[in-house]
Amino acid sequence: MPDALNSSGGSILILTQADVRSLLDIREMLEALESAFIDFSDGRASVPPRSAARSESGLLGAMPGYLPGVALEAKLVTVFPNNHERGIPSHQGLIVLFDEDDGSPLAVMDAMHITAMRTAGGSAVSAKALASEDASVLAILGAGTQGHSHLKTIPLVREFAEIRIASRNQEHAARLAEKDNRAVVANSFEEAVRVADVICCCTDAREPVIRYEWLKQGAHVTAVGGTFGPELDAETIERCRIFVEWRGAAENPPPAGAHELQGVAPERLTEMGEVLSGSRPGRESGEEITVYKSTGHAIEDAAAARIIYDRALKEGIGQKVNI
Repeated sequence: MPDALNSSGGSILILTQADVRSLLDIREMLEALESAFIDFSDGRASVPPRSAARSESGLLGAMPGYLPGVALEAKLVTVFPNNHERGIPSHQGLIVLFDEDDGSPLAVMDAMHITAMRTAGGSAVSAKALASEDASVLAILGAGTQGHSHLKTIPLVREFAEIRIASRNQEHAARLAEKDNRAVVANSFEEAVRVADVICCCTDAREPVIRYEWLKQGAHVTAVGGTFGPELDAETIERCRIFVEWRGAAENPPPAGAHELQGVAPERLTEMGEVLSGSRPGRESGEEITVYKSTGHAIEDAAAARIIYDRALKEGIGQKVNI
Protein backbone atom coordinates (compact mmCIF):
# COMPACT_ATOMS: atom_id res chain seq x y z
CA MET A 1 0.00 0.00 0.00
CA PRO A 2 1.37 3.45 -0.87
CA ASP A 3 2.68 5.60 2.00
CA ALA A 4 -0.49 7.72 2.10
CA LEU A 5 -2.39 4.62 3.19
CA ASN A 6 0.21 3.47 5.70
CA SER A 7 0.20 6.35 8.13
CA SER A 8 -2.52 5.47 10.62
CA GLY A 9 0.03 4.95 13.42
CA GLY A 10 -2.10 2.24 15.03
CA SER A 11 -5.20 4.45 15.18
CA ILE A 12 -8.26 4.63 12.95
CA LEU A 13 -9.35 7.81 11.24
CA ILE A 14 -13.06 8.60 11.62
CA LEU A 15 -14.60 10.77 8.90
CA THR A 16 -18.13 12.12 9.29
CA GLN A 17 -20.56 12.81 6.48
CA ALA A 18 -19.63 16.50 6.69
CA ASP A 19 -15.96 15.55 6.38
CA VAL A 20 -16.65 13.36 3.37
CA ARG A 21 -18.65 16.09 1.64
CA SER A 22 -15.86 18.61 2.13
CA LEU A 23 -13.13 16.24 0.92
CA LEU A 24 -14.61 14.65 -2.23
CA ASP A 25 -13.74 16.56 -5.39
CA ILE A 26 -16.18 15.55 -8.12
CA ARG A 27 -13.93 16.08 -11.13
CA GLU A 28 -11.10 14.18 -9.47
CA MET A 29 -13.56 11.41 -8.69
CA LEU A 30 -14.66 11.15 -12.34
CA GLU A 31 -11.07 10.67 -13.44
CA ALA A 32 -10.51 8.07 -10.71
CA LEU A 33 -13.65 6.19 -11.75
CA GLU A 34 -12.45 5.97 -15.35
CA SER A 35 -9.16 4.45 -14.18
CA ALA A 36 -10.96 2.08 -11.80
CA PHE A 37 -13.28 0.81 -14.56
CA ILE A 38 -10.28 0.10 -16.78
CA ASP A 39 -8.38 -1.65 -13.99
CA PHE A 40 -11.38 -3.83 -13.22
CA SER A 41 -11.96 -4.88 -16.83
CA ASP A 42 -8.24 -5.57 -17.23
CA GLY A 43 -8.41 -8.01 -14.31
CA ARG A 44 -6.45 -5.99 -11.75
CA ALA A 45 -9.18 -5.91 -9.07
CA SER A 46 -10.64 -8.45 -6.65
CA VAL A 47 -14.36 -7.84 -6.14
CA PRO A 48 -16.71 -10.65 -5.08
CA PRO A 49 -20.43 -10.24 -5.82
CA ARG A 50 -22.36 -8.14 -3.34
CA SER A 51 -24.31 -10.08 -0.74
CA ALA A 52 -27.22 -8.91 1.38
CA ALA A 53 -29.34 -9.76 4.37
CA ARG A 54 -32.98 -8.84 3.86
CA SER A 55 -35.39 -7.58 6.48
CA GLU A 56 -39.09 -6.91 6.08
CA SER A 57 -38.41 -3.27 5.17
CA GLY A 58 -35.10 -3.32 3.31
CA LEU A 59 -31.67 -4.89 3.04
CA LEU A 60 -28.14 -4.69 4.40
CA GLY A 61 -25.57 -5.16 1.66
CA ALA A 62 -21.88 -6.03 2.02
CA MET A 63 -19.51 -4.83 -0.72
CA PRO A 64 -15.83 -5.70 -0.23
CA GLY A 65 -13.28 -4.83 -2.88
CA TYR A 66 -9.58 -4.53 -3.60
CA LEU A 67 -7.97 -2.36 -6.24
CA PRO A 68 -4.16 -2.52 -5.94
CA GLY A 69 -2.59 0.81 -5.14
CA VAL A 70 -6.01 2.35 -4.60
CA ALA A 71 -7.79 0.70 -1.69
CA LEU A 72 -8.65 -2.46 0.19
CA GLU A 73 -12.11 -1.63 1.49
CA ALA A 74 -15.53 -2.84 2.45
CA LYS A 75 -18.84 -1.02 2.45
CA LEU A 76 -21.86 -1.90 4.53
CA VAL A 77 -24.91 -0.21 3.04
CA THR A 78 -28.59 -0.35 3.94
CA VAL A 79 -31.36 0.23 1.42
CA PHE A 80 -34.75 1.00 2.96
CA PRO A 81 -37.07 2.58 0.33
CA ASN A 82 -39.75 3.65 2.81
CA ASN A 83 -37.28 5.85 4.67
CA HIS A 84 -38.40 8.75 2.48
CA GLU A 85 -41.67 8.73 4.40
CA ARG A 86 -39.67 9.08 7.62
CA GLY A 87 -37.62 11.96 6.28
CA ILE A 88 -34.34 10.02 6.26
CA PRO A 89 -32.26 8.71 3.34
CA SER A 90 -33.06 5.37 1.74
CA HIS A 91 -29.34 4.52 1.43
CA GLN A 92 -27.09 4.71 4.50
CA GLY A 93 -23.82 3.03 5.33
CA LEU A 94 -20.15 2.98 6.24
CA ILE A 95 -16.92 2.35 4.36
CA VAL A 96 -13.88 0.88 6.08
CA LEU A 97 -10.39 1.16 4.56
CA PHE A 98 -7.65 -1.36 5.36
CA ASP A 99 -3.89 -1.38 4.77
CA GLU A 100 -3.33 -3.58 1.73
CA ASP A 101 0.01 -4.89 3.06
CA ASP A 102 -0.92 -6.01 6.58
CA GLY A 103 -4.73 -5.69 6.75
CA SER A 104 -4.73 -3.09 9.53
CA PRO A 105 -7.89 -0.94 9.59
CA LEU A 106 -7.10 2.63 8.59
CA ALA A 107 -10.33 4.58 8.40
CA VAL A 108 -14.08 4.48 8.83
CA MET A 109 -16.12 6.98 6.86
CA ASP A 110 -19.74 7.75 6.20
CA ALA A 111 -20.80 6.14 2.93
CA MET A 112 -24.01 7.99 2.11
CA HIS A 113 -22.43 10.87 0.19
CA ILE A 114 -19.89 8.56 -1.43
CA THR A 115 -22.63 6.20 -2.63
CA ALA A 116 -24.65 9.05 -4.08
CA MET A 117 -21.76 10.71 -5.88
CA ARG A 118 -19.85 7.68 -7.15
CA THR A 119 -23.12 6.23 -8.53
CA ALA A 120 -23.87 9.43 -10.41
CA GLY A 121 -20.19 9.58 -11.33
CA GLY A 122 -20.46 6.24 -13.09
CA SER A 123 -23.38 7.60 -15.08
CA ALA A 124 -21.35 10.68 -15.97
CA VAL A 125 -18.44 8.54 -17.14
CA SER A 126 -20.84 6.60 -19.37
CA ALA A 127 -22.38 9.79 -20.76
CA LYS A 128 -18.96 11.22 -21.55
CA ALA A 129 -18.01 8.04 -23.43
CA LEU A 130 -21.32 7.10 -25.04
CA ALA A 131 -23.65 10.08 -25.45
CA SER A 132 -23.88 11.75 -28.85
CA GLU A 133 -21.47 14.63 -29.33
CA ASP A 134 -24.38 16.98 -30.08
CA ALA A 135 -26.47 15.94 -27.05
CA SER A 136 -28.25 19.06 -25.78
CA VAL A 137 -31.22 17.93 -23.69
CA LEU A 138 -30.85 16.04 -20.42
CA ALA A 139 -33.74 14.32 -18.62
CA ILE A 140 -33.48 13.29 -14.98
CA LEU A 141 -36.19 10.93 -13.79
CA GLY A 142 -36.47 10.99 -10.03
CA ALA A 143 -35.80 13.92 -7.70
CA GLY A 144 -34.37 12.15 -4.67
CA THR A 145 -30.75 11.73 -3.66
CA GLN A 146 -29.70 10.31 -7.02
CA GLY A 147 -31.59 12.95 -8.95
CA HIS A 148 -29.62 15.60 -7.05
CA SER A 149 -26.26 13.85 -7.52
CA HIS A 150 -26.86 13.33 -11.24
CA LEU A 151 -27.65 17.01 -11.66
CA LYS A 152 -24.24 17.76 -10.10
CA THR A 153 -22.26 15.31 -12.25
CA ILE A 154 -23.79 14.77 -15.70
CA PRO A 155 -23.55 18.44 -16.80
CA LEU A 156 -19.81 18.31 -16.09
CA VAL A 157 -19.25 16.03 -19.11
CA ARG A 158 -21.68 17.53 -21.65
CA GLU A 159 -22.98 21.01 -22.44
CA PHE A 160 -26.77 20.88 -22.13
CA ALA A 161 -29.09 23.66 -23.28
CA GLU A 162 -32.05 22.24 -21.36
CA ILE A 163 -32.53 19.90 -18.41
CA ARG A 164 -35.89 18.28 -17.82
CA ILE A 165 -36.77 17.04 -14.33
CA ALA A 166 -39.57 14.54 -13.79
CA SER A 167 -40.71 12.90 -10.57
CA ARG A 168 -43.74 11.18 -9.17
CA ASN A 169 -43.66 14.04 -6.66
CA GLN A 170 -43.95 17.35 -8.50
CA GLU A 171 -42.89 19.33 -5.45
CA HIS A 172 -39.63 17.38 -5.30
CA ALA A 173 -39.10 17.93 -9.03
CA ALA A 174 -39.62 21.68 -8.67
CA ARG A 175 -37.18 21.82 -5.76
CA LEU A 176 -34.50 20.04 -7.81
CA ALA A 177 -35.15 22.20 -10.89
CA GLU A 178 -34.43 25.31 -8.81
CA LYS A 179 -30.80 24.22 -8.55
CA ASP A 180 -30.02 24.85 -12.24
CA ASN A 181 -31.29 27.70 -14.38
CA ARG A 182 -31.49 25.38 -17.39
CA ALA A 183 -33.90 23.03 -15.62
CA VAL A 184 -37.65 22.82 -16.16
CA VAL A 185 -40.20 20.47 -14.62
CA ALA A 186 -41.81 17.94 -16.97
CA ASN A 187 -45.36 16.78 -16.34
CA SER A 188 -44.49 13.11 -16.75
CA PHE A 189 -41.60 10.74 -17.31
CA GLU A 190 -42.74 10.29 -20.91
CA GLU A 191 -42.77 14.02 -21.58
CA ALA A 192 -39.23 14.33 -20.23
CA VAL A 193 -37.88 11.35 -22.15
CA ARG A 194 -39.26 11.90 -25.64
CA VAL A 195 -37.10 14.96 -26.40
CA ALA A 196 -34.03 14.01 -24.37
CA ASP A 197 -30.60 13.05 -25.70
CA VAL A 198 -29.43 11.76 -22.30
CA ILE A 199 -31.89 10.17 -19.89
CA CYS A 200 -30.92 9.39 -16.30
CA CYS A 201 -33.22 7.01 -14.44
CA CYS A 202 -32.75 7.68 -10.73
CA THR A 203 -35.81 6.11 -9.11
CA ASP A 204 -36.60 3.43 -6.58
CA ALA A 205 -39.32 2.08 -8.89
CA ARG A 206 -40.27 -1.58 -8.81
CA GLU A 207 -41.48 -1.55 -12.41
CA PRO A 208 -40.19 0.21 -15.55
CA VAL A 209 -40.32 3.99 -15.64
CA ILE A 210 -39.47 4.32 -19.36
CA ARG A 211 -40.51 2.58 -22.55
CA TYR A 212 -38.40 1.95 -25.63
CA GLU A 213 -40.96 3.70 -27.84
CA TRP A 214 -40.30 6.98 -25.98
CA LEU A 215 -36.58 7.03 -26.80
CA LYS A 216 -35.35 9.17 -29.69
CA GLN A 217 -32.66 7.90 -32.03
CA GLY A 218 -29.18 8.43 -30.68
CA ALA A 219 -30.28 8.70 -27.06
CA HIS A 220 -28.12 7.53 -24.17
CA VAL A 221 -29.86 6.11 -21.09
CA THR A 222 -28.36 5.63 -17.64
CA ALA A 223 -30.21 3.59 -15.03
CA VAL A 224 -28.98 3.38 -11.44
CA GLY A 225 -32.19 2.41 -9.64
CA GLY A 226 -33.99 -0.89 -9.58
CA THR A 227 -32.82 -2.41 -6.29
CA PHE A 228 -36.23 -3.99 -5.81
CA GLY A 229 -37.44 -4.25 -9.40
CA PRO A 230 -36.71 -3.34 -13.04
CA GLU A 231 -36.36 0.35 -13.88
CA LEU A 232 -36.09 -0.25 -17.65
CA ASP A 233 -38.60 -2.05 -19.83
CA ALA A 234 -37.74 -5.35 -21.50
CA GLU A 235 -37.87 -3.90 -25.04
CA THR A 236 -35.22 -1.31 -24.18
CA ILE A 237 -32.93 -4.05 -22.91
CA GLU A 238 -33.61 -6.21 -25.96
CA ARG A 239 -33.12 -3.56 -28.65
CA CYS A 240 -30.38 -1.32 -27.27
CA ARG A 241 -26.62 -1.67 -26.78
CA ILE A 242 -26.06 -2.39 -23.09
CA PHE A 243 -23.03 -1.20 -21.11
CA VAL A 244 -22.28 -2.17 -17.52
CA GLU A 245 -19.69 -1.89 -14.76
CA TRP A 246 -19.31 -5.67 -14.80
CA ARG A 247 -20.84 -8.63 -16.66
CA GLY A 248 -21.73 -10.10 -13.31
CA ALA A 249 -24.78 -7.81 -13.46
CA ALA A 250 -26.31 -10.46 -15.74
CA GLU A 251 -24.65 -13.51 -14.21
CA ASN A 252 -25.73 -12.90 -10.61
CA PRO A 253 -29.23 -12.45 -9.17
CA PRO A 254 -30.15 -9.21 -7.38
CA PRO A 255 -28.95 -7.52 -5.26
CA ALA A 256 -25.56 -8.28 -6.84
CA GLY A 257 -26.99 -8.32 -10.35
CA ALA A 258 -29.61 -6.22 -12.14
CA HIS A 259 -33.27 -7.19 -12.39
CA GLU A 260 -33.34 -6.03 -16.02
CA LEU A 261 -30.36 -8.19 -17.04
CA GLN A 262 -31.46 -11.52 -15.65
CA GLY A 263 -31.44 -14.00 -18.55
CA VAL A 264 -29.41 -11.68 -20.80
CA ALA A 265 -26.36 -13.38 -22.32
CA PRO A 266 -23.26 -11.84 -20.68
CA GLU A 267 -21.51 -11.62 -24.05
CA ARG A 268 -24.15 -9.08 -25.12
CA LEU A 269 -22.85 -6.70 -22.48
CA THR A 270 -19.87 -4.36 -22.77
CA GLU A 271 -18.04 -3.21 -19.67
CA MET A 272 -17.29 0.49 -19.36
CA GLY A 273 -13.65 -0.36 -18.69
CA GLU A 274 -13.47 -2.03 -22.10
CA VAL A 275 -14.85 1.07 -23.80
CA LEU A 276 -12.49 3.39 -21.94
CA SER A 277 -9.44 1.25 -22.71
CA GLY A 278 -10.43 0.88 -26.36
CA SER A 279 -10.59 -2.91 -26.25
CA ARG A 280 -14.27 -2.89 -27.28
CA PRO A 281 -16.28 -0.25 -29.14
CA GLY A 282 -18.64 2.22 -27.56
CA ARG A 283 -21.21 4.10 -29.61
CA GLU A 284 -20.98 3.00 -33.24
CA SER A 285 -23.47 5.36 -34.92
CA GLY A 286 -25.41 8.54 -34.35
CA GLU A 287 -28.72 6.66 -34.43
CA GLU A 288 -27.76 3.93 -31.97
CA ILE A 289 -29.45 3.97 -28.55
CA THR A 290 -27.04 3.12 -25.76
CA VAL A 291 -27.87 2.08 -22.19
CA TYR A 292 -25.62 2.11 -19.12
CA LYS A 293 -27.15 -0.18 -16.49
CA SER A 294 -25.46 0.27 -13.13
CA THR A 295 -25.70 -2.01 -10.12
CA GLY A 296 -23.11 -0.15 -8.06
CA HIS A 297 -19.66 -1.62 -7.64
CA ALA A 298 -16.99 -1.76 -4.95
CA ILE A 299 -14.29 -0.34 -7.24
CA GLU A 300 -16.32 2.88 -7.37
CA ASP A 301 -16.34 3.04 -3.57
CA ALA A 302 -12.60 2.32 -3.51
CA ALA A 303 -11.84 5.10 -5.98
CA ALA A 304 -13.87 7.71 -4.08
CA ALA A 305 -12.73 6.60 -0.62
CA ARG A 306 -9.06 6.82 -1.65
CA ILE A 307 -9.48 10.45 -2.70
CA ILE A 308 -11.21 11.30 0.57
CA TYR A 309 -8.66 9.49 2.76
CA ASP A 310 -5.63 11.03 1.05
CA ARG A 311 -7.06 14.55 1.33
CA ALA A 312 -8.06 13.98 4.96
CA LEU A 313 -4.47 13.07 5.84
CA LYS A 314 -3.09 16.01 3.88
CA GLU A 315 -5.47 18.54 5.42
CA GLY A 316 -5.61 17.07 8.92
CA ILE A 317 -9.35 16.44 8.80
CA GLY A 318 -11.12 13.77 10.86
CA GLN A 319 -10.71 12.27 14.29
CA LYS A 320 -8.20 9.50 15.09
CA VAL A 321 -9.28 6.93 17.67
CA ASN A 322 -7.83 3.74 19.12
CA ILE A 323 -10.04 0.66 19.23
